Amino acid sequence: MSAGLFAQYVVIAIAVLVSAVVVARKQFPGGVRRLRIACALPLVRDGRPAWMRALGKRIAPPARARGPNCAGCDSCGPSD
Repeated sequence: MSAGLFAQYVVIAIAVLVSAVVVARKQFPGGVRRLRIACALPLVRDGRPAWMRALGKRIAPPARARGPNCAGCDSCGPSD
């Protein structure tokens, strides 16, 4: 396999992966949120190295409050 053909395969694989991530975020936001939580939880546990905890915090989705008595800002929904 030549280097040019390999580079084409790599570019196509990256494009397919990015496309799959975009579709998953648009069509299945709850599933993506649960997957991010499942990946982040083992990384942020006590006793883990600092770099691993920082990575877990980056992977974890932002916290969200629910319910009428969430003691939040009274504007339900994410703030931009």
